[in-house]
Amino acid sequence: MTNQVAVSRFLEFTRAEWAALRASTPLPLTEPQLRGLVSVNERMSLDEVADIYLPLSRLLNLHVGATDSLHQATATFLDSRTPRVPFVIGIAGSVAVGKSTASRVLQALLSRWPSHPQVDLVTTDGFLFPQRVLEARGLMERKGFPESYDVRRLVRFMADVKSGVPEVAAPVYSHLAYDIVPDQFQVVRQPDIVIVEGLTVLQTGSGRAGRPMPMFVSDFFDFSIYVDAQETDIEQWYVDRFLALRDTVFRDPSSYFHRFAALSADEAAETARGIWRTINLVNLRENVWPTHERAHLILEKGRDHAVRKVRLRRL
Repeated sequence: MTNQVAVSRFLEFTRAEWAALRASTPLPLTEPQLRGLVSVNERMSLDEVADIYLPLSRLLNLHVGATDSLHQATATFLDSRTPRVPFVIGIAGSVAVGKSTASRVLQALLSRWPSHPQVDLVTTDGFLFPQRVLEARGLMERKGFPESYDVRRLVRFMADVKSGVPEVAAPVYSHLAYDIVPDQFQVVRQPDIVIVEGLTVLQTGSGRAGRPMPMFVSDFFDFSIYVDAQETDIEQWYVDRFLALRDTVFRDPSSYFHRFAALSADEAAETARGIWRTINLVNLRENVWPTHERAHLILEKGRDHAVRKVRLRRL
């Protein structure tokens, strides 16, 4: 029998090895600026930005430049002018894993590179079906699962952005109201980079025999990132965040979760664990985590939220 050597699809870097790839990239953020980017009950230091996100921003800057050169080469070959299209980055991961903070930090860093100053961030929360639709379809306990999104509208948005349409509108979601905000939109106007953040953005469509394979949001990504951590750590972060919101946002009478503000700490923690185990953990195992190896880069976080290992997919 011939010995077979397993070849990994990824190059693995320790934190120190990855940090060294920063080269001479300067740190453009101050502590107060960073604090404004970090989500409730999450920790991120300037050291984390310097060690993990500066090398990543350098890598992405190189990818943006290379992709732009490729587009120009194609335009030269066709002897035509093509519309200016953004470089699209997808960021996926579980609820409470820290992908929103990672997205905002990357947006801040990438927008400081002189070659692509306009960086927009779009979350797929805006493409959830409105509350009334989810209720009518019996999907309130499946919110965040693939079937709770208006995928057709999301794919149309991505296609328009990637086709260079001058203005493309995305619906806006309110975490306070836990619903889509009527008649409110985020307008994307041909930025240099678009970051698309969401739970299941790395999923692909599933075709049926005799039918063409449908398009999905991941088809439009130039680069994708998955933020990963142990399930037990993510659960604790979710519970900690729920408790922090109970003492802040949930106290607002207009909050969808206002009823939880009166719970004791123990009751709130138990409620959070119940929601995590029956909804978010199920979604993580069935739909989110199975897509992680489709990412170009995986950030593996430790219990303290700091990234311990970086995995970069081989080209």
